[in-house]
Amino acid sequence: SCLQLGLERFHGVCILGFNSAEWFIADIGAILAGGFAVGIYTTNSPEACHYVAENCSANVVVVENQTQLQKILEIQHKLPHLKAIIQYREELKEKRPNLYSWSEFMDLGKDVPDTRLHEIIESQKPNQCCTLIYTSGTTGQPKGVMLSHDNLTWTAAAAGRSILLTDAKEKQELVVSYLPLSHIAAQMSDIWSAMTFGAQVFFAQPDALKGTLVDTLREVRPTGFLGVPRVWEKMEERMKSIGAKSSALKRKVASWAKGVGLQTNLKRMNGYSDDPVNFRVARHLVYKKVRKAIGLDRCTKCYTGAAPITRETLEFFLSLDIPVYELYGMSESSGPHTVSVPHAFKLTSCGKEMTGCQTLIDKPDGDGTGEICFSGRHIFMGYLNMEEKTKEAIDEDGWLHSGDLGKHDKDGFLYITGRIKELIITAGGENIPPVPIEDAVKDAVPIISNAMLVGDKAKFLAMLLTLKCNIDVETGEPGDELTPEAVEYCQKLGSKATKISEIISSRDKAVYAAIQKGISAVNEGAVSNAQKVQKWLLLEKDFSLFGGELGPTMKLRRLVVAQKYKAQIAQFYTDADTPT
Repeated sequence: SCLQLGLERFHGVCILGFNSAEWFIADIGAILAGGFAVGIYTTNSPEACHYVAENCSANVVVVENQTQLQKILEIQHKLPHLKAIIQYREELKEKRPNLYSWSEFMDLGKDVPDTRLHEIIESQKPNQCCTLIYTSGTTGQPKGVMLSHDNLTWTAAAAGRSILLTDAKEKQELVVSYLPLSHIAAQMSDIWSAMTFGAQVFFAQPDALKGTLVDTLREVRPTGFLGVPRVWEKMEERMKSIGAKSSALKRKVASWAKGVGLQTNLKRMNGYSDDPVNFRVARHLVYKKVRKAIGLDRCTKCYTGAAPITRETLEFFLSLDIPVYELYGMSESSGPHTVSVPHAFKLTSCGKEMTGCQTLIDKPDGDGTGEICFSGRHIFMGYLNMEEKTKEAIDEDGWLHSGDLGKHDKDGFLYITGRIKELIITAGGENIPPVPIEDAVKDAVPIISNAMLVGDKAKFLAMLLTLKCNIDVETGEPGDELTPEAVEYCQKLGSKATKISEIISSRDKAVYAAIQKGISAVNEGAVSNAQKVQKWLLLEKDFSLFGGELGPTMKLRRLVVAQKYKAQIAQFYTDADTPT
């Protein structure tokens, strides 16, 4: 059908919609027909869609529904290569030239002889590009990461083997597809690894991340599950709020079981293999029930990746006997580079290289920390039409520079300590990675949702804070109402606040004192005076995808926040009282 529409060799087929069988079919069809499969984030504006479609000279755009179709119709006149638009869900609202429903599209290919398709498939080579992943760069326009057939097929097999996926001939793996397929993580796990090992793929509801994911998990009971940190955090929050409503006895039992779970699993991590009696009792009383409640009772492979996850969240799940294994990689390495597995797993480490991949720590400091560089068959071909940017990413010796800072421990486990671009360099010349300090503050003050450290080129560090609030399920916009857990936390402090605005307008004594106490405690443990947080400010709105402060995988977009709250940040440093 793509050929019938006039798809030309190395031209894009853009797919804009939530995960579905049609998404997979359009993606693989585009590749076999000699085009590029190109996912577009459903949250993109019409302008952002135009950038991608024009950049890959798209001949065809596949959209999910009327909402996404509108975006393309708005920019259609600026896409000279565009030949057709296909809508795969909902009835077409109106007839237009070159606009097809999914069934009309499927019928188009009937008159194209198989020989024509086979000639095109035969002419393709393993080292030619077949997929473009547009990196949601936290800076500037997105770059089209060119991945070859070999990148995808080799990585899918290597990753699946590394995390011990079983082949369907022995026992079929079950997975739920819900993360954006325009992102490499979901594409690798849901399409390519699933195809390589014959996994069965179930599609979640489009509102999965707004709360229905757990219902889908309970229905499917997957054997493998990949979540970004925000997904694990949301589950943790939901489980804690359910726990808080239990009877005193139940809470006591759960708290005992979590203590046992964490101790036993930490021992396992260090090589002890026996399960003590109290652990077996706890599994029967608590862990099994918890797993069943969130649909992970059959799941032996729980993974997290795409952004940093806090130790607190990892320990929470570990205490319930749900080890969450960390993966690390990037679009430019076709997804994974290091993986953690049950027999080689350390808390807060991203694990070890997949077989066939190498890591170099470039320009290490005295502590062994330097820039993490990768090599292997998973390394991308380059950025589409961006030779300069490609040369910045891949050096003369073929090493891909990640932009991440990290180090190996004595056993070869990789730890990420921050991003080079994220480092705050104070006026005194100290290099400070912000994430550990931000995580410590969130840990110390459970009511805090997001924390962003500032202080680049400044005399001291300051911090922007947001509080945990309810989110509008439809729009994803953060509201003013505090979450039930946050309200409960305020009550414990002796505050009657239920809204963020109430806390800020009255400078709620109890809440402000608790935040200051938490920050002072974090400062106590600071490496140096330069790493202490001297001032902080509560913002009226939490960060979100809706507000643009978070990217599609919920990564903090520091530049956007810095721009948005420029005045407030400047205020930290203009006040006369420079903190001592």
